[in-house]
Amino acid sequence: MKKKGHRLFIFIACIIFVSLCTAVFTYRVSGNESRNRIQEELAQDIIRFHVRANSDSDEDQKRKLAVKDAVVEYLSPLLAESQSIDESKEILSESMVDIENIAHETLMAHGGDSKVNVYFEESYFPMKTYADVTFPPGVYEALRIDIGEHCGKNWWCVLYPPLCFVDSTCGVLPDDSKEKLKNILTDDEYNAITKTQYVYRFKYLKFLNDWLQGGK
Repeated sequence: MKKKGHRLFIFIACIIFVSLCTAVFTYRVSGNESRNRIQEELAQDIIRFHVRANSDSDEDQKRKLAVKDAVVEYLSPLLAESQSIDESKEILSESMVDIENIAHETLMAHGGDSKVNVYFEESYFPMKTYADVTFPPGVYEALRIDIGEHCGKNWWCVLYPPLCFVDSTCGVLPDDSKEKLKNILTDDEYNAITKTQYVYRFKYLKFLNDWLQGGK
């Protein structure tokens, strides 16, 4: 009897051990479908900014950053009081000629003579972190500036809400910027970009998942 009880104990222990080894970490927003849905909803509420350099030469990369700085400085006061994504799009649309002129003049001032093209486009962006806020990868609408052959490394940020104007060296996004995000995004969207919450879940002993969740 003792041997049988000992074997049964070992068998149960093995099952628990295997279950622990095969438990998986998942986002609070579980499953690819849910994460994709959050990203798609998020993309409806923001406008990104994308500058593509002529090449990867040191000179072209410096010119790209100079163009970025000049355009961001121009747009900062225009977008500061924008109350919606539609209002921001309208402001940007009305400023396209000015943006192109500023970009071209900046290039000329830094010894470049490449053609500049400014336009809106929906394109894929990889995951990007601004301070303690992370935007998931996916397709977003962006104001794009192509410099010359636009074959060089890119620079991007978020124009609306105006995160381009936040100091990128800060480890934490300022409270007023987070407040703007809260006012613009749904709770799910805001939590998805400001919190990486993980849940430890069992793959086989699923009854333990309820126990880990506090009986919920």
